Amino acid sequence: MTSPSAAASHRRQIHAKAISIGVATGAYALSFGAISVSTGLDVWQTQAMSLLMFTGASQFAFVGILGAGGGLLAAVLTAWLLGARNSMYAVSLAPRLDLRGLRRLLGAQGTIDESTAMALAHPEPVEDSRYAFWTTAAWIYLLWNIGTLIGALGAAAIGDPSVLGLDAVTAAALLALLWPRLVGRSMWATALAAAGVAVALTPVLRPGLPVLAAALVAVIASTLLGRRRGF
Repeated sequence: MTSPSAAASHRRQIHAKAISIGVATGAYALSFGAISVSTGLDVWQTQAMSLLMFTGASQFAFVGILGAGGGLLAAVLTAWLLGARNSMYAVSLAPRLDLRGLRRLLGAQGTIDESTAMALAHPEPVEDSRYAFWTTAAWIYLLWNIGTLIGALGAAAIGDPSVLGLDAVTAAALLALLWPRLVGRSMWATALAAAGVAVALTPVLRPGLPVLAAALVAVIASTLLGRRRGF
């Protein structure tokens, strides 16, 4: 049986790691806020995305497609497809979190890659798993939104953020979000297949549509892998 002091120490370790993840994620949010304003969205529209959408890859994809001249429909669909993975996380976390009422809505908002990974990394006791989920989600939500606001206000103050070359930052930020998740052959195979589809379709489709096709490839692959693993 774990002693109270050991349990408290473990909680402090979880909290410290959650803060570090939140700080790192908040740094990405600085670039998102700046990029979003550079594509034509204002500060409040940018902030609303972080408050309501709250899923980094989807947000970067949305503003990246708009910035490349893609249509709103392609941007929305791509963001939705990239965010669809969170529903799979929710299915795996539901028995562990056991949420009801308003807490279920809050849990849905906080179900992202990092909070899911933290919850699953501390499976026992279940109270620690829940603590890891909520603490990570809370710190990331707070610092992601603070970072978004600072980045958006900074870009708006510049007047012409395009001079900073933020179009390149979009691709770099997406790669930074993707890289830690490329673990194992299946992930690499999916990433390469999606990239190949995007590259092949870029010369023949309007901006945004190749990314949408690549996202669809990734969703199909993740669905097939999930079925194979029994999820």
